[in-house]
Amino acid sequence: MTLRIAPFGLTLAAATVALVTGMDSAGAATKLTVYTALENEQLAPYKKSFEADNPGVEIEWVRDSTGVITAKLLAEKDNPRADVVWGVAASSLMILDKQGMLQPYAPKGVEALKPAFRDAKAPPAWVGMDAWMAAICFNTVEAEKKKLPKPTSWADLLKPEYKGQVVMPNPASSGTGFLAVSGWLQTMGQDKGWAYMDKLNDNVAVYTHSGSKPCKMAAAGEYAIGISIEYTGAQQKTKGAPIDVILASEGAGWEMEATAIVKGTKNLGAAQKLADWAASKKASELYVTFYQVTAHPGVTKDTPNYPKDAEASMIKNNDFAWAAANRDAILAEWAKRYNAKSEPKS
Repeated sequence: MTLRIAPFGLTLAAATVALVTGMDSAGAATKLTVYTALENEQLAPYKKSFEADNPGVEIEWVRDSTGVITAKLLAEKDNPRADVVWGVAASSLMILDKQGMLQPYAPKGVEALKPAFRDAKAPPAWVGMDAWMAAICFNTVEAEKKKLPKPTSWADLLKPEYKGQVVMPNPASSGTGFLAVSGWLQTMGQDKGWAYMDKLNDNVAVYTHSGSKPCKMAAAGEYAIGISIEYTGAQQKTKGAPIDVILASEGAGWEMEATAIVKGTKNLGAAQKLADWAASKKASELYVTFYQVTAHPGVTKDTPNYPKDAEASMIKNNDFAWAAANRDAILAEWAKRYNAKSEPKS
């Protein structure tokens, strides 16, 4: 038998090609463009934890408020730039799904999630992560200076002594603003809901384009009352702000943050990895650092200064499909009535 030995130069060249190819495949991370409305302080820990569990996949965030992200996705319908939406209101994802913009996918372990936290279709177009709700942030120092009583209900915010002392988010820009408006319309009914907001508008000083900003403004003493996110209130109080975080006695409007894959992504495998991770128990154990109500049963945590029994305060039979179907009409009516008090857009 004759042993044939390849020429040294050819062997070295082949080895070099193999080495370079191996380095490229090992070293080039798949970059996922992820659109989100998560709060800024959530971005780094979520990215770090996911990437540690999924080497070779890197998140590139595109972050803005819910309304802005929803509008951006709709504008890009024919030329999608996002791979995944992670941390955007479920009602917004329902609008995208109706437009045929989402790639249905059943993440690993999705059957373990609370039924309300996943799209009913099989496979689901979106999967919920956690719930957040509208709360009243009340500055006790400013209230004492101005002799303002402590509110315990939405109805209390109509009291004449609160005139010019209330700030809340614009529902066209903010998911928190929209869930508050949707909650009032669902629990009070259309006529009474709009009548309530007409009277509330008399007391509102400004509508912000961020859901967390009203609570931060109240915490800073700019206004006595901010209709905002319950988590932001707890966070500001823990930092030393003189505020009480109040869930209204009539019930709190709420939304769930959710995840979905954008149809047409060129990084489907990596996008599915993110969808799997976002629906995992490990992810819920990270979400609960910020929000007490998560998609996984039993995953909860005592958060300093977080309102007690928050889940029990969430309005019952919250109809996300109704909110999604009527979103445009609600926002048009809201803008016609109240947009004059919105802060300028940056």
